[in-house]
Amino acid sequence: MFAKDIGIDLGTANVLIYVKGQGIVLNEPSVVAMDADTKKPLAVGSEAREMLGRTPGSVVAIRPMKDGVIADFEITEIMLNYFIRKINGKSFLSRPRILICCPSNITQVEKNAIKEAAERTGAKKVFIEEEPKVAAIGAGMDISKPSGNMVIDIGGGTTDIAVLSLGGIVTSSSIKIAGNVFDSDIMKYIKDKYKLLIGDRTAEEIKMTIGTVYSGNKNDKMEVRGRDLVTGLPHTITMCSDEVEEALRESIYIIIHTAKNVLEQTPPELAADIIDKGIVITGGGALIDGFDQLLAHELKVPVFVAESPLTCVVEGTGVLLDNIHLIDK
Repeated sequence: MFAKDIGIDLGTANVLIYVKGQGIVLNEPSVVAMDADTKKPLAVGSEAREMLGRTPGSVVAIRPMKDGVIADFEITEIMLNYFIRKINGKSFLSRPRILICCPSNITQVEKNAIKEAAERTGAKKVFIEEEPKVAAIGAGMDISKPSGNMVIDIGGGTTDIAVLSLGGIVTSSSIKIAGNVFDSDIMKYIKDKYKLLIGDRTAEEIKMTIGTVYSGNKNDKMEVRGRDLVTGLPHTITMCSDEVEEALRESIYIIIHTAKNVLEQTPPELAADIIDKGIVITGGGALIDGFDQLLAHELKVPVFVAESPLTCVVEGTGVLLDNIHLIDK
């Protein structure tokens, strides 16, 4: 029995696992439901996500990852252990090598925490790679040559923007504005405008169903149910796409401004390559309607959405696992 090499995209919203030779074997929300009194895990992943915002007092649903880094070490370890056992990555005879991705500008302490959590699940060796680099590889960009490639990875907790050349990151920036902040923006907008309280899951549904970031691009409507702040009773409103655009505008422009800054710091030769090749956007945020058009309009550079934005990072770990001798120096 040979050890399997495992690639993990340890995201704020989802955990994806790639096993060498098998492809993506797991894609589950990074949520753990705990018993508040005994501190025992009751459910992990999809089952725990169903409980978010719907638990009795004795059960708490926790997201152990915040902004791409570990917010709760013990719970992250429980979650990783559960997922690795679920895919049967740990047998009595073998200890896998694990490759984990992290945001580009986290501290050494945060990197060590991610590494330690993986080591404690029984890994033989743990490699840490930066997310935008792995996302670019997963999106099919050839970053090994001396030419500029730019990738914007909009995840759940962080947006990573990087220019890559010769297999490394030339300039990069990572900001804590991504999918989760978009959800909060929508919740705040509805609370301010309609005096209606909605939960995280409803906000995410609005974003995915009628969301757009390019004004006038989409004209869908959706019924939104929540609790009226004035009467305290359940209430329904109708929301349209342009309102979502308005709710997200501020956060989206921070991402655009950061992308401009990264481009400004890029050496001119590489910037010229990016005009030819365009920018690739990956991550769940890339799926929001009109994002590519808005970026292209603001940055004056062609922008493309990766083929499967949600799985780019974990597919990139698969490519790296096939060439693990290059990392394992």
